[in-house]
Amino acid sequence: MMYKGVRIGSHVMKKHRKKQSAPKRIHKVKTAVTAVRKQLNVANILTVGRVWAIPVIVLTMFSNKPFWAWTGVVLFVLAGITDYMDGYIARNFNQVSRFGRVLDPIADKLLVGAIIVMLAYTGRLGEWGIVPGIVILCREILVSGLREFLAEIKVGMPVTSLAKWKTACQMVALPFLMVTNKVIAGDAYYYFKVTGMVTLWAAAILTVVTGYDYWKSGRKYMND
Repeated sequence: MMYKGVRIGSHVMKKHRKKQSAPKRIHKVKTAVTAVRKQLNVANILTVGRVWAIPVIVLTMFSNKPFWAWTGVVLFVLAGITDYMDGYIARNFNQVSRFGRVLDPIADKLLVGAIIVMLAYTGRLGEWGIVPGIVILCREILVSGLREFLAEIKVGMPVTSLAKWKTACQMVALPFLMVTNKVIAGDAYYYFKVTGMVTLWAAAILTVVTGYDYWKSGRKYMND
């Protein structure tokens, strides 16, 4: 009887634990749903949309037809606008989230990196554009690694005003260079090419300056 009693008692205790764990599971589900809802705000949707626009823009750059070239430019400009809008909305409408803080700079680097690679692949950078393109890509890799290191030791690395100017130069240079294939000719080609190259070199120079500033700021945390 004692053996049976023990078995009955353990069975009752298991059922009691199940009843107690059910509210906990419901609470976990509600917490997860709340977290997902917080991530699915307007600011984060704009950021995710910028990432999804990248492969579409890349595909348009394989074509020399004016329609697809200008479609890629329009999408790039819209992506650049979302880069400003998502941050503005997040700050002013209480939509700041960890997801957005992580994805926003990644989306920017993916967009710029993909366009520079495609410009080099299709020959639109030319001999004078390869060097600033490489400088910009190397700087993005350096800063990304530095940010990851500083994040591990819980040290922030805010964006400087010069870095914002660097981004602005990139956003001007890339769409101008995107249509310097067989889409335009004559004086328009010269105007687009020169404008694109000048602003790309300006972005590269600012890239070196801001990259050094970031490195100098993070270097002091590397001394054990």
